[in-house]
Amino acid sequence: MSNNRTKSKSVTDSLSGLDIYDPKFNTDPFTLYEKLHLNEPIIYLKNSESWLVTSADIITEICSQPDLFSNDISVLLAGLHSEKPKVRKILEEGLPQVPVLLMSDPPDHSRFRRLVGMAFSGPRINNIESEIRKISRNILDNLKFETSWDFISEYAIPMPVNVIGGQLGLCQNDINKIRSWSDAFTDRLSGMIDEKREEACAYAVVDFQKTMQHQITLRRNHKYDDLLGDLVAASSDGDKPLSNAEIVSVIQQIMVAGNETSTSAMAEGIKLLIENPSQMKLLRQDNSLLKNTVEEILRLASPVAGSWRIATRDVTISGKNIKNGDKIMLRFAAGSRDSEKFNQPNEMDINRQNSKTHYAFGRGIHTCVGNMLARREISICLEHMINMFETIELTNSDEEHKYSPNVMLRGLKVLNIQTKIKN
Repeated sequence: MSNNRTKSKSVTDSLSGLDIYDPKFNTDPFTLYEKLHLNEPIIYLKNSESWLVTSADIITEICSQPDLFSNDISVLLAGLHSEKPKVRKILEEGLPQVPVLLMSDPPDHSRFRRLVGMAFSGPRINNIESEIRKISRNILDNLKFETSWDFISEYAIPMPVNVIGGQLGLCQNDINKIRSWSDAFTDRLSGMIDEKREEACAYAVVDFQKTMQHQITLRRNHKYDDLLGDLVAASSDGDKPLSNAEIVSVIQQIMVAGNETSTSAMAEGIKLLIENPSQMKLLRQDNSLLKNTVEEILRLASPVAGSWRIATRDVTISGKNIKNGDKIMLRFAAGSRDSEKFNQPNEMDINRQNSKTHYAFGRGIHTCVGNMLARREISICLEHMINMFETIELTNSDEEHKYSPNVMLRGLKVLNIQTKIKN
């Protein structure tokens, strides 16, 4: 692959000392991405002893070769393999963690993809669209808008949580636990928590697993017309049906990658439209731009900021010699803002012709299986917000826009807005 980018040794030396686990890195990484694009689109980082890839072309190249770059990365996620005796004892009360979908390689991944894909098919998403709309409207209709309100806690979290909760057959009490379960999963993945939090996360994981086992058992005995029922009933010629542990691990990934993507993209989308009033005006004038607006938001937000790979043998990529066993962080959020692929990549343009070629859902065989559900949720969110409110304004400053300290997931913690309902 040719590399037409310029390089500066002094800049390269400083970039090689970058720490992707530093919370500051996640707050505003985009200026840094530009430097990396220009100087070292693939670079070895000393602190994390891993390669960082920010180039769209190189990300695509790596994602297209799962035989060379493995997704079986559970060994990298220290939070899934705690050595602390108390944490391990708590987790023994639940089910084993199965490396599915995003953490598996063919042929296992191919089986998971075939079976799980049935539950996230276009027809299934179309069937539940009316329920998604109902949930969205109910949340908005029951909110009080006299003063500033936090869009994230009041809408962007409960909307996808209630959608997935309903599709899992959960009662409202258990639906209310989904966010704490999801937080426990992501905190464990981060590898950035203390022992007390690790123990709390372990208890939450086991609670989730036992709750889901109960729901799975119900569907083993009776047919249910929901997403979980589809997973239990999924079958394909030559494929072994999903086990309870596999289904629970799939649902866990959906809660992390799915809910977090929808919540973060909704929040970032509203923020972007407020900060780009000309784009908000265009969307209000022409609802046919809604679908592409969702894609442009996903391109700019890329809530799943990155994903790990492991080299399965020595290989040279863009002039860099990667050794067997080397860790590689594919920075999807950077690929979605690569100036060699996107003109004026940091600008919002809801008429952009290639917005949909973003990396928000990954690439290749590991493209997010729930991407159609996430897109539908984000689209309904934007549609309802712009149709219900005459004005939407930010009420907190840029300094108050804090992001979660997670190397793989990037999302706002709070988004305070003020709205005026249309007459």
